Amino acid sequence: MCGRFCLDSTGQTLQRIFKAEGGDGIVPRYNIAPGQQSPVVLQGRKGPRSIRMHKWGLVPHWAKDAKIGHRMINARAETVAEKPSFRQPLKSGRCLVPATGFYEWQAIDGAKQPWLFHLDRRETVFAFAGLHERWASPEGEVLNTFTIITTEANEQVRPFHHRMPVILPEMTWHAWLSPAAVTQVEPLIQLLQPWSGRTPITGNRVSARVNDPRLDQPECMVPLQEES
Repeated sequence: MCGRFCLDSTGQTLQRIFKAEGGDGIVPRYNIAPGQQSPVVLQGRKGPRSIRMHKWGLVPHWAKDAKIGHRMINARAETVAEKPSFRQPLKSGRCLVPATGFYEWQAIDGAKQPWLFHLDRRETVFAFAGLHERWASPEGEVLNTFTIITTEANEQVRPFHHRMPVILPEMTWHAWLSPAAVTQVEPLIQLLQPWSGRTPITGNRVSARVNDPRLDQPECMVPLQEES
């Protein structure tokens, strides 16, 4: 699964990388937790890509209560086309979720040791495969939410967890974001693979202070051997 990630980037950097508009007020985040707001990249039917803030934890448009989002932070690639909560977003609500790393935990003597996984340098921005939805309550409250798609872990992540978020190579971003609603989802499913790009994933032990979702400081990303 993916239960925590970071985005050490500004809105201007995201605009450049994703060739998108919006997100001017975005600042670096170091410990993004479920239920919090984070940028997603969307492609409308007309015009350029846009960067919007969505809440992590997908709430289907048909849900009676927004609390369902607590259970919808991840969607499994193997069943995303079958689950009622994800079937329609897969066809018409795909997005990219920018990140610079994600956290997993290793059990050591009963304690949970966090590890930060990233590509190349820690500041390298990449994109998770995501789905987004717009939910409206009977009282008129509007909520924009997203989920991160996960798949089997690759060899770098497998010693720590059997699942990992789907990281989409840049050459697949256009296909994933295509604004046209699809009827055949198999080509999309084929994109949802464990990371195997030329740039390997690197993991570093980080401070156990990451375990507190209220902590959102640069120290969350610092490898333990680099701490002063």
